[in-house]
Amino acid sequence: MESFYRTHQYLLSHLPASLVRRGLMDEINRNERLIGIKGSRGIGKTTFLLSYAKEFYGIDNRECLYINLNHFIFTVRTLVDFVKEFHANGGKTLLIDQVFKYPEWSKELRICYDRFPNLKIIFTGPSVMRLKEENPDLSGKAAVYHLRGFSFREYLNLMNNKQFPVYTLSDILQNHQQIAGNIIGQMKQKLRGDFKDYLHHGFYPFFLEKRNYSENLLKTMNMTLEVDVSYIRQIEQRYLPKLRKLLYLISLEAPCTPNISQLSKELNMSRATVMNYIKYLTDARLVNMLYHVGEDFPKKPSKVYIYNTNLLHVINQKQVNESSEYKTFLYNQMQKDSLINEGTKYSDFTVDNECYFCIKTNRTFKNNPKYYYVLNDMNTSENNVIPIWLFGFLY
Repeated sequence: MESFYRTHQYLLSHLPASLVRRGLMDEINRNERLIGIKGSRGIGKTTFLLSYAKEFYGIDNRECLYINLNHFIFTVRTLVDFVKEFHANGGKTLLIDQVFKYPEWSKELRICYDRFPNLKIIFTGPSVMRLKEENPDLSGKAAVYHLRGFSFREYLNLMNNKQFPVYTLSDILQNHQQIAGNIIGQMKQKLRGDFKDYLHHGFYPFFLEKRNYSENLLKTMNMTLEVDVSYIRQIEQRYLPKLRKLLYLISLEAPCTPNISQLSKELNMSRATVMNYIKYLTDARLVNMLYHVGEDFPKKPSKVYIYNTNLLHVINQKQVNESSEYKTFLYNQMQKDSLINEGTKYSDFTVDNECYFCIKTNRTFKNNPKYYYVLNDMNTSENNVIPIWLFGFLY
């Protein structure tokens, strides 16, 4: 146990002082006794747990402890037994990383939940893990949250030492001229360059590391497929190349209406398997499926998008289409708190079943007051015309 405390203290004392405080920190209901944090690989789940411990307990408080279930001791010692000792020594909050690597993890978490009513457990797992659907032991017990990559707002604050607040979609639609004017006034000409950089390399926290971002992201994507998806979805290793090829083929055309029959021939697998694989990629936060209003999986999606613009840039080496890039950005940033569906005949997205958004790369369009027009112009903000970057302030 002491070695875990020493590791805990070391990790907390070496957290970078410049870390961006994630908004999820305030969204979590700290009164919940069992909390699951899901997120794609490389998104910063471990850093989030350590930041939680440091902010709410401090470095030397032994009531809180971070552990990683990858530790070899958990091949011979049960989680329940470890939790029992931690609780007996005055422990109140246990932060568990990589929970899915431990066999029977959901059953033992449920035992801990029932046996230690004064103990809080916060655990992390990959986004592909379906906590509610596939773990009946935790049904009604675990509160599940999703840790996302950096929003453009978080990236902008970090790179410029700013404190721009979050705005709701309603705020932006009603007050975008005032909000955009305030941000532009503070950022001047730097806004355009920062937005371009964010689209290329600002979503994942490891852009702060002194390593090649594209190579690091490619490695992360492959690890997501090889470890998270294959392990949890129990896909045999011999089928992994097909999963990787599917992602690449989608990226060449995304956003696109998937031709399931053609993909089935290319990959030499059934249409049903292709659809299941696209769902796995969606759960892993590598792609997004866009459906018509009222439809959902297992129906064929109207379109498939790459999950974020950073992935769009790194998967294939061709020049990224500007319109595709902006549509991908808007879908990604808006989906946190809104329901995004296929648009109407003249719009790209239907949002929350009532708002219609059109992405435009220039001003040569006929304005229809029923729609919101999203432009790549940094400064244009008038009536129903809103600059694209402002939707990066939704979280």
